Amino acid sequence: MEINWSIAGWIIAVLVFYTIGFYEGRGNGYKRRKREEEQDKLKNPPTPVNVDDPGLLRVKSEDGTLTLDLDGVRADTSALSPDQRKRLTDLLMQMRPWLKEDFKPTPTGQPTPLPPQPQPAPAQPAISTLPPIRAVAPLEPKAEKDDRPSAPAGSIVGQIDSILQERISGTNLEQKRVFLSQSPEGGVLVHVGFDKYAGVDEVPDAEIKSAIRAAIADWEKKYTPGL
Repeated sequence: MEINWSIAGWIIAVLVFYTIGFYEGRGNGYKRRKREEEQDKLKNPPTPVNVDDPGLLRVKSEDGTLTLDLDGVRADTSALSPDQRKRLTDLLMQMRPWLKEDFKPTPTGQPTPLPPQPQPAPAQPAISTLPPIRAVAPLEPKAEKDDRPSAPAGSIVGQIDSILQERISGTNLEQKRVFLSQSPEGGVLVHVGFDKYAGVDEVPDAEIKSAIRAAIADWEKKYTPGL
């Protein structure tokens, strides 16, 4: 049987062209799909994914409850560890200058220096023994001259008291604080320190009575001469 090489050649040529066209079509289709994908990307850029960065400190309200994140880690505010308390305190100390009116922001990378912590006061040495306590006699209250009652200005009692004070000045009676005042009824009240007597005759001290009577006699000579 003789082979018709002419027909065989045509068959081989058709197969070759078909194979070349098949692979070329696939290549063109792949390139076309790539171009379409690139055009779709240009028309519809992908939505950027927001990364939840809590930073150094973040406080959020979740369902009405405040939550705290320190350095990206959720902290239990009801039971902070000593390290978390120290970290939170350091951050709050660095933010405290923000509340001042004259605050100037610190450039990035230069943390705000923390204020110096107060040094504890040196312990006082314990006293082993106490000094003996001496009994102090109670002091007798002493009235001031400005606080004592006085007779009305220009009254007879006031004039006699002025003469009396001149007579007893520098004597022991001055130390006893002897003076006269006027009663609401217009009578004479004799004061000896904090004691008060209604009249000269009521005074038990004879020296005081003698000084008052002498002041009365001087007043009579001065204001009622010849009577």
